Amino acid sequence: MQTKEELIATLKKIVKPYVQDEQAYEHVTEGTDFINDLKINSANLVDIALDVEEEFDIVIDNEAMERMLTVGSSIDVITQKLAEKA
Repeated sequence: MQTKEELIATLKKIVKPYVQDEQAYEHVTEGTDFINDLKINSANLVDIALDVEEEFDIVIDNEAMERMLTVGSSIDVITQKLAEKA
């Protein structure tokens, strides 16, 4: 099982292609909001969810996807889905 720091590092790699605010990206925290802080287009949130599914070999349903608006909430979803799979 990856540590929270490792999960955040992996998530950062996944969202990087969609980030419009490089400065905010350099200072990502669990409170970082994908749309408001990183200026990611809301349409790309689906792409991010699909990339997360592939990276972690998990399934993210619509309810979980709707919660994935910040780094912290995304980590919570990933951790939950990994735990369910274990």
